[in-house]
Amino acid sequence: MTEDTKKSPSEQILSTRRKFLAGSVVGAASALAAPAVHAQSGPIKWRLQTYSGAPLGAHVIKPQIDAFNAAANGEMEIELYYADQLVPTSELFRALQNGTLDAVQSDEATMASPVDISVFGGYFPFATRYSLDVPAMFNYYGLNEIWKEAYDEVDNVTWLSAGAWDPLHIFTKEPIRSLADMKGKRVFGVPTAGKFLSQYGLIPVTVPWDDVEVALQTGELDGVAWCGFTEAYEVGWADICNYALTNSVTGAWFGSYFANSASWEKVPAHLQELFKITIDQSHYYRATWYWGGEARLRVEGEKMELTSIPPEEWATVVADAEKFWDEIATQGERPKRVVDAFKKYASVMQKAGYPYR
Repeated sequence: MTEDTKKSPSEQILSTRRKFLAGSVVGAASALAAPAVHAQSGPIKWRLQTYSGAPLGAHVIKPQIDAFNAAANGEMEIELYYADQLVPTSELFRALQNGTLDAVQSDEATMASPVDISVFGGYFPFATRYSLDVPAMFNYYGLNEIWKEAYDEVDNVTWLSAGAWDPLHIFTKEPIRSLADMKGKRVFGVPTAGKFLSQYGLIPVTVPWDDVEVALQTGELDGVAWCGFTEAYEVGWADICNYALTNSVTGAWFGSYFANSASWEKVPAHLQELFKITIDQSHYYRATWYWGGEARLRVEGEKMELTSIPPEEWATVVADAEKFWDEIATQGERPKRVVDAFKKYASVMQKAGYPYR
């Protein structure tokens, strides 16, 4: 019997995907590496902070930073910091803008970006069904142009790229089998989805990412509405939460990379291009890591009991999301353009049918 066969089903799933993805990152870094050319004044040093804690960051960003540092051949080095290590997550934007940080990986809502599209960052209710919906809408339905336009109006912050993360599920210590069961449950959650779900009595609570596990253990939190199955298992929340709601509020999280504009302008063009290439690699890594794990952990994961809200009752949530979209569209011309893009994309996918919807 091998070490892998001794592991539980969920541990085998996570272990197998770690091995595969680790190999792909090493190969990519080797392919990108160029002959060593060192700047006379020493390497450019950057500090990048992500929204995520270290266990999750090991997958959603560390492979990219490792690949970039290896391929940069000493010309540039990025120091990676996890959630709240240098500044509180809620102050990421300010720290990026004033140069405390050179780069950030987060979503607009979590980092409190002062742009009129910040509400769409993270989990926007029912904007997506699959992770591929995110790059499709950014590349082919105008979101790239809208995001760039919004950040071009902000001093000293450069938006670089957006990608997809996991779907949004709710994991709790007590079961949710109806909308009424949400009432009074205190959950760690992202801003926009938390605001939307609060109409059913769910109470969004903000604590530092690294404190979530303890808050669940002490009863400060009743659950999390922050992620999908892969993250819940990877970071240990599935060890404390007993139930997983299979109804998904949206299919993928919208996250972005940002740079301090002054820091970005000091980076030579070839290293800027390298950084963008490794961002694309990160988008691919995450899409594979999440997509490969969500269904298998939902089927084979043994740590949480699956619950669901009946379709006829969940239809109320879907209808409420349509009203929520329309409310957001009234906030300005640019939010309306985003909502219009969501609606057009959803219509095309629905008409296309299987396998798109």
